[in-house]
Amino acid sequence: MTRRIDTEVAIIGGGIVGGSAALFLRRAGVPVVLLEAALCGARASGVNYGGVRRQGRGLEQMPLARRAHELWGQLPSLIGIDGEYVRSGHLKLAASNADMVQLEAYRQRTRGFGMHLQMLDRRELARRFGWLGQDVAGGSFCPEDGHANPRLVSPAFARAAAALGADVREGVKVTQADHDGTHFLVRADGLEVRSRVLLNCAGAWAGRFAEHFGEAVPETSIHPLMMVTEPLPLFMDVSLGIQGGGIYARQVARGNCVIGGGRGVSTDPDYARPGRAGLGALMANATRLLPVLRGAQVIRFWTGVEGNMPDHNPVLGPSARVPGLFHAFGLSGAGFQIGPAVGEVLSELVLRGQSSIPIDAFCIERYAAAAHGAVARPERVREQTQESP
Repeated sequence: MTRRIDTEVAIIGGGIVGGSAALFLRRAGVPVVLLEAALCGARASGVNYGGVRRQGRGLEQMPLARRAHELWGQLPSLIGIDGEYVRSGHLKLAASNADMVQLEAYRQRTRGFGMHLQMLDRRELARRFGWLGQDVAGGSFCPEDGHANPRLVSPAFARAAAALGADVREGVKVTQADHDGTHFLVRADGLEVRSRVLLNCAGAWAGRFAEHFGEAVPETSIHPLMMVTEPLPLFMDVSLGIQGGGIYARQVARGNCVIGGGRGVSTDPDYARPGRAGLGALMANATRLLPVLRGAQVIRFWTGVEGNMPDHNPVLGPSARVPGLFHAFGLSGAGFQIGPAVGEVLSELVLRGQSSIPIDAFCIERYAAAAHGAVARPERVREQTQESP
């Protein structure tokens, strides 16, 4: 027996993007049904590194990142918890003088976005962060960036939406989504949701739905590799990254160090696991950057499945083909920080038909038919926040 539900907005995907969209829509009184194949916030949104940084974002993303920074400052009033969010500062390190030139150029390009970047030479790094290894030439420090616990934050958005009346369905895998000319029909096992609006927030799986509606995109999956150590005496009070990528690290209040770099492996589009080949390199890079970690016990490795676009920008905005369909996916390395702002943008598009933040750079039309068969070129490992659902 198929159960049918009528609603105003159906959302596919209960990660931080889908959950925050549901929350903002419910705050405006809009009926919402949120469908998540697993548990809300349990996929990429919940297993990412946890960086909440603006520094390093492309210029196109800076308005979203700036708004998201404001929303993160309101986190307890939004979702009812602080999510272990701290504005510790984000330190982006340079391995060479050439990297320092790039960091300074980035500081100049992003003036006006409120990051207040501070350039630090090797001597200043040694004075302020004496626990760093010697293989760094300097860095750029963003004092109000920080980090949070994705396992707490990401599911809390969907829970907060449910507390305001959103119909949140977990363990419901969407098998088909169609438009009959007036409404969307979203089908899952034993369930059919009929809605006027559909939000495609399905992360690494969102490209399948976009293609079904005639908007194929070259979305691929990546699998950032991460690890966490045993609790250690507190020594690091900032979140770290490297210009050009390679490794990223932070220490939580309990003393554990969360460290990422490299890639996991996957033989199934829905799952990934840490690969043995990458573990040694990650640990070696970590001890070279942070000598205090030598001899520390690693208590867990993990990875996940994250949607990635070739230009490292998300697909965000209305469908070019189907009225009432809105996309928000491909947020590789960005979604955890900008996720709440993306959810707010989606709510504005539903309510007013336009966003208060410029999103033209993220339109799905930028992927012309000629690009649909393109394969994303291999990339150096960047700081990843692995947060899409």
